Amino acid sequence: MSKKLQFILDFDENIDSFLKTEYPNYIDYRVVRKSLDARGANRGKKPRYEYQIEVIFAGENFSAHYEKFLDLSSKNLNPIIVGSGPAGLFCALRLLEYGIKSTIIERGTTSSERMVKISKYWKSGVIDPESNVSFGEGGAGLFSDGKLITRIKSPYVSYIMKKLVDFGAPKETAYLSNPHLGSNKIRKLITVITKYLKEQGCIIHFNTKMKRIILNNEEVHGIEVEDGTIHYSNKIILATGHSARDVYHHLAEINCDLKAKDFAVGVRVEHGRNLINEIQLGEFSNSELLETANYRLTCHNKKTDRGTYSFCMCPGGYILSSGTEANGLVTNGMSNFSRSAPWSNSALVTSVVAGKDFNGVLGGIEFQKNIEHKAYIYSKEFATGKELPAQGIQDFLAGNKSRTLLKSSCPSGLISINLESILPEFITEHLKVSLENFERKMPGFISKQGLLIAPETRTSSPVIITRDKLTLESTSIKGLFPCGEGAGYAGGITSAAVDGVKVAMKLVERA
Repeated sequence: MSKKLQFILDFDENIDSFLKTEYPNYIDYRVVRKSLDARGANRGKKPRYEYQIEVIFAGENFSAHYEKFLDLSSKNLNPIIVGSGPAGLFCALRLLEYGIKSTIIERGTTSSERMVKISKYWKSGVIDPESNVSFGEGGAGLFSDGKLITRIKSPYVSYIMKKLVDFGAPKETAYLSNPHLGSNKIRKLITVITKYLKEQGCIIHFNTKMKRIILNNEEVHGIEVEDGTIHYSNKIILATGHSARDVYHHLAEINCDLKAKDFAVGVRVEHGRNLINEIQLGEFSNSELLETANYRLTCHNKKTDRGTYSFCMCPGGYILSSGTEANGLVTNGMSNFSRSAPWSNSALVTSVVAGKDFNGVLGGIEFQKNIEHKAYIYSKEFATGKELPAQGIQDFLAGNKSRTLLKSSCPSGLISINLESILPEFITEHLKVSLENFERKMPGFISKQGLLIAPETRTSSPVIITRDKLTLESTSIKGLFPCGEGAGYAGGITSAAVDGVKVAMKLVERA
């Protein structure tokens, strides 16, 4: 029987040397979990790694976990999955383990074709509304930081990580507390996953946009796509992502139960990577044994009972123009696996409350669109329409338009603006208060090196597609399974993938 151990080592201590000293007779080990505690590093406290490992000695083997799957191939379930992001793909993978082959409908292109279209958008401002940073193979997660961090508690989290390793992710993905793949590795993995699904008999239709859900007495009968083709099924998994605004409007038209949802809006803040490293890691900032520093900041305004927080922090990353419509601008952040770009960025966003800041089930979408359109109009008036609005942090706090802008990671370019002209007043006021708060927590955050780029509007879905808590089926349409971030039940790559697996298991239970 193997032995489970827990211990803490300084970041520059070698685990092999430690084990040889403490357990000289061990044969082999594997890491179960590894997490870094860098708190206090900026005050001279050495960062430390906490390990959970499994050790074996002579005659022992590592513990194994085997999962048995029923063969349900004879059931002819033929589910249709709309959307090929993490939720849709992991739903298909899980179903396939039970012999259930899915048909996946994706409005966008393959990842390689997406990259061509996205590069064109960044350079020229010409957008393909069906294949962009949000739509296409891999979904929005394909052009993100590739973080696999999640706060949800689910046995499927470890399943997701192990699956990713099976498809080519670095083995540490399975045990790091905050695993990160980066946009470059995510793209390769997604391609491998979709290839595997097709080889196993799943059908994937790219460049195929769902036009409508076909109903028969409030029960799904199939979907019609834009060229008029009808795909029949009485089980539709809707995993279309948080930017598929046309889907929300269609669901409202067919009287699907929807509910307005709170979300958050703000900016991307960008600093030099070295500055953030120095602020967070102090004298250890140049160590090659430590990863590029990150941060997580929150500020709750007691007077307004409203929160402002950092979101999707991208160490050593880039800020990207991530719109999906020709007349709107949106920001997002990403980084590659190495996190070696000269900049680090994060969203800084303030909560937007349904029923208070907007009205109506689809009011949140209009709230987002209004800001995105203002940003585009300003960019179009004073530049070409592709440049993102930006302002230095210190100028933003002083209420001054920046005379010059720092060099940025953004490939689309920037245009100087007073951000108060495109963001609602309550957003800018909360950002100002919060930036002062963040400066106290991270001295140097309000720096001449700091740049704010806007608008960050697509933090999460502004709509919930309501579903039964037990069956995960729509509360109003039988056979429709809202899934993932677009349905309002996830907030990132891992949680979306987990939700896809959960929905798959509900279909298995009912088979």
